[in-house]
Amino acid sequence: MSQPLFTKNAKAYTACMNTEHKNSAQNVLSFIKKSPSCFHVIKNLSEELKANGFESLDERKEWKLHEGGKYFVIRNNSSIISFKIPKTPFGRFMITSSHSDSPSFKIKENPEIKAAGYIKLNVEKYGGMIIAPWFDRPLSVAGRLIIKSKSEDNRIHLQEKLIDIDRDLVLIPNLAIHMNRDVNDGAKINVQNEVAPIFTADSGTDNKSLIQILAEAADVDAESVVSSDLFLYNRTAPTFWGKDNEFIASTKLDDLECAYTTFKGFLAAENTDAVTMHCVFDNEEVGSLSRQGADSTFLRDTLERISNNLGRTHESFLATLANSFMVSADNAHALDPNYSDKADPVNRPAVNKGIVIKFNAAQKYTSDAISSAFFKQVCQNAGVPYQIFTNNSNIAGGSTLGNISNSHVSIPSVDIGLAQWAMHSPYESAGALDPLYMEKAITAFYGSTFELES
Repeated sequence: MSQPLFTKNAKAYTACMNTEHKNSAQNVLSFIKKSPSCFHVIKNLSEELKANGFESLDERKEWKLHEGGKYFVIRNNSSIISFKIPKTPFGRFMITSSHSDSPSFKIKENPEIKAAGYIKLNVEKYGGMIIAPWFDRPLSVAGRLIIKSKSEDNRIHLQEKLIDIDRDLVLIPNLAIHMNRDVNDGAKINVQNEVAPIFTADSGTDNKSLIQILAEAADVDAESVVSSDLFLYNRTAPTFWGKDNEFIASTKLDDLECAYTTFKGFLAAENTDAVTMHCVFDNEEVGSLSRQGADSTFLRDTLERISNNLGRTHESFLATLANSFMVSADNAHALDPNYSDKADPVNRPAVNKGIVIKFNAAQKYTSDAISSAFFKQVCQNAGVPYQIFTNNSNIAGGSTLGNISNSHVSIPSVDIGLAQWAMHSPYESAGALDPLYMEKAITAFYGSTFELES
């Protein structure tokens, strides 16, 4: 029986911490632990949806939707859109979006490289990552294998197998300081030569290849593996930490903390006037330019198919979009007490202080006076604290899903997140209070109606 991540004899985190906060944070960490790749994220979400009575849809087939139905559709097995249709005619869509991917190292085709009596793996960067913390950590490999089966009459049959080598498989050793005296002075990392994880000693012809090990784990023949999408992941277990266990640390907090807490809010919410929709897209960390990314037609395709299935005209569909609202949920930077000069002098989000509403004058975020006012009211109605993030004016910030999605579906939108430290590190930190705040705020959001008087 696995041990709980929370230390039982720890004192209460703060005056407002309770068992509900602890359970929400533990649920996030447990979800992340069993989701070592974007494909596992979607598999785990789909299993929870099925357990809650949702019906799986296939994009390749015609849909037959009905009022009162609960559905989900998956694209590329790395993105998912789930939605609930009310039993009465609806006037809007209420949407949240987050992402399934995280910065990592992707394993290249033909990955093994023989070097100095060892075999290492050929990898490349996926996303804008902090590289240094990947050294000297237990790592493993997860993702998917594509398996061939018998083909007839030019029909090529392929099967996908999820894979997770659930043990410490590889490691990237640092060069000793005696051979790299500049290591603590900002030495540049050569990704091709210095970040290849060591896989095994080269013992000659008896070596099992990485594909052979993965095929055995998937219970298939190595010869049947045609291709793969494989990533390294950090094996360090998620944990609570701090004097009173008031913080959490884990791989992939950006953005699985938002993806899962908004998902829990989605499951809990009811709205008789809106189709409530939960979206998790892949490839946000590399620009969303894929058929399963936020910069694809996935969201609009799904919205149009819902509208068409329920007999709406195109004019009615466009009016419904104009009455709708989207929350783009992607984690935000917390003030780091060791680097306080990097933050804005006034808007300085802290962990354990609630939802972060994000603004940017260059429109990297969708929040404006109207959309933020609506979401502030949502938070107040839910009894959840909120805070504001703006970049230090001398430091360019990142972007997220909101504006990218809005280039395909124009809907009033706000960008939010939960405050965290060390974004894009393989081991990030955040506040143990905040997951429950997001769950409650999103539950309230889904149950709300957005109206603007002109």
